[in-house]
Amino acid sequence: MTREKDDEKQMSAVLRTINILETLSKCESSNLENLAKETELPKATLLRFLSSLSNLGYVWRDDADRYHLTLKMFSVGSRSLKYMDLISTARPFAQELCKSLGETVHMGILQDDSAVYVLKEESSYTLRMYSRVGKMIPLYCTAIGKIFLSQMDDAELDSYLERNPLKPFTVKSIRTKDALKEELERIRHRGYSVDDEEHEAQVMCIACPIKDHTEKTVAAISVSWPVFRFNSDDFDLTVKKIKTAANRISEILGSNEF
Repeated sequence: MTREKDDEKQMSAVLRTINILETLSKCESSNLENLAKETELPKATLLRFLSSLSNLGYVWRDDADRYHLTLKMFSVGSRSLKYMDLISTARPFAQELCKSLGETVHMGILQDDSAVYVLKEESSYTLRMYSRVGKMIPLYCTAIGKIFLSQMDDAELDSYLERNPLKPFTVKSIRTKDALKEELERIRHRGYSVDDEEHEAQVMCIACPIKDHTEKTVAAISVSWPVFRFNSDDFDLTVKKIKTAANRISEILGSNEF
C-alpha cells in the first residue's frame, strides 16, 4: 500500500510539472497569481515546483517576479530531432530488410551505458521476439550493444567496465574483460557483430553500424532470429544484406566510408 501511495505521489508530481511547463509555453511570461489560476495549483505548491524547475534551469524569474521558460526546454527537445530524422531515413530500409529476411529488425542508439531501440519492424512469423521501441538493452551481450562498444578506445572501455560488471545473462554470455576485448577487435575487423544466445537463450542477432557524415557510429541495425529458424548456410548472404541496409542509411546521413 505504501509503495502504491508513493507511485501515485510521484505521478502527481510529474503531471503537475508538465502542467506548469505547458502553461508557461503558451505565453512569454506569467506572474505567480495568473500561473496559479491557469494550472489550478495552490500558490504554495506552485512555488515549490517553480523553485525546483528554476534550480534545474528550466524556468527563470525576472526582476518583476514573472516566470519564463528558459531555452533549456528547446535544447532538450531539439536533441530528439536528429533521431527523428534518423528514424524516418532508416525505416524504409528496415522494412525492406524485414521483408527480405522475414525476421524482426531493430535499430538502436547509444544512451549512457545502454542501447535503446528506436525502431522496430516485426517478424512475419507467429513466434516472434519480444521487444518494443524504447526498450533498453545492455551493451556487452547484445549485437547492437557490441557495435557501440567496438567504437570505444581502451580508456573508454575500461571506464564502462568499471561501471558495468560482466554479469552473465545466459551460459553463452561473455564473462571476462579479455574475452570481450577480443570480441570487439573481431567486430572492428569484420564490420558486424553477433549475439549468439548471449542475452537471451535461443535467440541470436546480427548487427551492423550506421554512420553519419563525420563517420561516427550513431546507430546500429540488427536482425534477430529464434536459433531454430536461422540457416547457418546463408550466414554470409545474411550479413551482406544487413551491411547493405546499414551502408545505404549511412550514405544518406552523409558517410563516405562505403
